[in-house]
Amino acid sequence: MSALPANTANTAPLLSIDQLVVDIQSSRILHAVSLEVAAGQLICLVGRNGAGKTTLLRTIMGFIVPQSGAIALEGTSLGGLRTNRIAQLGVGYAPEESQVFGDLTVAENIELPTWTRPAGRAAKTRVDLAYDVFPKLRQYMARGGNQLSGGERKMVSVARALALDPKLLLLDEPFEGLSPAVIPSISDGIASIRRLGHGVLMAESNIHHVPDYADRLYVLERGEIIWSGSPGADYPPEVVRVIGGQA
Repeated sequence: MSALPANTANTAPLLSIDQLVVDIQSSRILHAVSLEVAAGQLICLVGRNGAGKTTLLRTIMGFIVPQSGAIALEGTSLGGLRTNRIAQLGVGYAPEESQVFGDLTVAENIELPTWTRPAGRAAKTRVDLAYDVFPKLRQYMARGGNQLSGGERKMVSVARALALDPKLLLLDEPFEGLSPAVIPSISDGIASIRRLGHGVLMAESNIHHVPDYADRLYVLERGEIIWSGSPGADYPPEVVRVIGGQA
């Protein structure tokens, strides 16, 4: 994961989360979580399994209704909106499970978001950009989703979210379960997405998988942000315990 030039993106918040509280089945999962993502930034949310990372991403996407707090995209509240409306406003989501439609080809999977969000750039431009970011997928365009490896499914999942032409891209554990040989291709793709000016919020449980071009880390423990700062900083002891002494 090679370093990139310093990010010169606008630092005004693209995504703003303020004091977000989420309960699931009467259990508090997120406790007053606040964070921001600017256009052209990669923000990494790091925490152990079960810390609440996926819950946060699913709440942003409207799958979960929070008890309190605010979520805004470019100042527009996402509260109470359906998931399809949030996608239409420009939020793309690649879940941890890399849910690729097995009965569709790679090309058909990637084209799907151009129907979900028809406004903006032409569909062909958006699809071509997805292949530019993950050029290896061009050779698999006619291959069915069920015929893909785990790394290939992950690339299709992220490429499909990118074809939505999102302002903000949510990535849930994009490196989880992948072989070391595949990880650089995914990392290079995320770097390209960042350079194009998209905001990226990435959830990750392994600090070693956080790219060195990440702009900021938020450490989540038991549903609370316990630290935020620059990657590679001198982490306090409570953060080292969360990331397993991997600093």
